[in-house]
Amino acid sequence: MTIDPNLRSLVAVRAHIPDDAFTAQGLGTLREGSGVVIREDGLVLTIGYLITEAEEVWLTTHDERVVAAHALAYDQETGFGLVQALQPLDLPALELGKSGKAKVGDPVVFADGAGRSIRSAIVAKQEFAGYWEYLLDEAIFIAPAHPSWGGAAMIGADGDLLGIGSLRLQMMRSGDTVEINMVVPIDLLRPILDDLLTKGHAQRQPRPWLGVFSAESDGDVVVMSVSEDGPAAKAGIQRGDIISDVRDGGVEGLADFYRKLWDAGPAGAEVPMRIVRDGRESWLRVKTADRNKFLKRPMMQ
Repeated sequence: MTIDPNLRSLVAVRAHIPDDAFTAQGLGTLREGSGVVIREDGLVLTIGYLITEAEEVWLTTHDERVVAAHALAYDQETGFGLVQALQPLDLPALELGKSGKAKVGDPVVFADGAGRSIRSAIVAKQEFAGYWEYLLDEAIFIAPAHPSWGGAAMIGADGDLLGIGSLRLQMMRSGDTVEINMVVPIDLLRPILDDLLTKGHAQRQPRPWLGVFSAESDGDVVVMSVSEDGPAAKAGIQRGDIISDVRDGGVEGLADFYRKLWDAGPAGAEVPMRIVRDGRESWLRVKTADRNKFLKRPMMQ
């Protein structure tokens, strides 16, 4: 693969978040990762949690130039974030590839904004459910893993951008535990890119949100924690609760829980949920919310 010139399109991203931001406690007030230039006017694609509620963003190029930037948009459903450089970056834009055509076994390069890259391969393309009310129908998983994954670029054999790094996880392969990276496929960006640029958000109905952080254990959805002042906390959901039903449907794992929740009505709808606490079942009615209304929004430039 001849892709080294494309690594010039990668930048380091550093974001400062106010102390009173909704995500400050969970994600911190200083966030660092990577981004990739996707338009020659300095539009940078990154992973959204780096820039959520950011009041200040700085980009650093491979030749150590530091450029101020603006957090332009963050899409909750995909996890993508957009940053606009406020001064010329003078960097080439990386072409958007077609992640849907990538196959398990394909070689890729995974590169960060600090100039570090690894040669990796796609080991899986499958559903991914995140504990923060997040679901991808088909995420991309690669190995070996990169130690600096947030916002890193997954580049295909032809030098096109195939995805943006989100997480570092573990999986079992041939009886051994290996480190892998989860990558958000670039095909999810095309349908929403114009909306993100012009409106700051995708033009779709926001999903109903609970403010619950959950894990799957033997098929059960177990509450790990709840967001302070979020819908779940106000309804009385607590750490350790098992969410067994949403409306009239039993919950079969984390992905099924999210789909049933999102099908239960628009953000703001009241959703009956059955929980199991200390072996006892009870029903709660949770008034869902639009998660974006809890966040400090980026200001359109």
